Amino acid sequence: MAVYTDVGFDEANALVQRLGLGALQALKGIQGGIENTNYFASTEKGEYVLTLFERLGPEQLPYYLCLMKHLAARGIPVPEPMADPAVAPAKAGLFAPTADTPCELVHKVAGKPAAVVQRLSGHSQLAPDAAHCAELGHWLARMHLAGRDFDRIQPNLRGLDWWNDTAPVVLPYLEAPQAALLRAELAYQNHVAASSAYAALPRGPVHADLFRDNAMFEAGTDGAAPRLSGVYDFYFAGTDTWLFDLAVCLNDWAIDLPSGKPDPARTDALLAAYLAVRPLTGAERTLLPAMLRAAALRFWISRLWDFHLPREASMLQAHDPTHFERVLRERAREPLALQAPAMAA
Repeated sequence: MAVYTDVGFDEANALVQRLGLGALQALKGIQGGIENTNYFASTEKGEYVLTLFERLGPEQLPYYLCLMKHLAARGIPVPEPMADPAVAPAKAGLFAPTADTPCELVHKVAGKPAAVVQRLSGHSQLAPDAAHCAELGHWLARMHLAGRDFDRIQPNLRGLDWWNDTAPVVLPYLEAPQAALLRAELAYQNHVAASSAYAALPRGPVHADLFRDNAMFEAGTDGAAPRLSGVYDFYFAGTDTWLFDLAVCLNDWAIDLPSGKPDPARTDALLAAYLAVRPLTGAERTLLPAMLRAAALRFWISRLWDFHLPREASMLQAHDPTHFERVLRERAREPLALQAPAMAA
């Protein structure tokens, strides 16, 4: 993502060798994103990604890394974190704040907590079609079901509480129509969150940031459909409703970027693939339109925050916040109708 912290070759080499990954051959900073410092690390034994955590505290990291390890063990294609063989899983470890959260997956680089994960094969598809959306919907439903027995719980740190805390910070930067929309939508989402239907929503580990640049595909051959080779960047993951996770995906993968309008073919493909693995409950069917608005609000607020209150970084590209303002207005103006074939189980 953006490079906030420079990492020396020798320090990175010492880490990968300690992890049993062989000598470091190349280290390259990754451009894009705004949260963490990331490098591609090529070693004698393979390709990896080194991440330094710029905002997350050490007490939060075991959730993300152990979730990725949990999913990988259940056959869900994700970047598997590399463990330090010198740190026994039963011990608290360097960054675990309490004795009941050991994590041999958290390391230290340039004075900051860090992780090394396997690099996925393939390429991101920034202009997905219906086939890509179907692959994504299938993956997402499998991920939700695979996370049911994950034994750690951590709230979505960019959930409703964060929206309520951050909205007053960004409101002074908005024009009157934008400010009115933000206040009205936040009030609506607080009302939805207090409802009995919302309390009935199934929940568990969610990715919460599964945009099209966080998935990798390998092209199909001889007319075959593309294959999703993996999903990465779990560092916004948390325990939340599965419906919110689905809404985040629909608001990126199935949206026309210039206008913010939903694309029917991609919407149908993503939903049909998801529902073939995990049908929605009655409460989820009722609240999907509200959760699509919630997902748009979440990323509008975060992009306003990053745009108007940026941090320094050597490779920083802030996202345009007006995109999700458009998506939110479209979702409020024309709620998604749950009709066949998209909702066929």
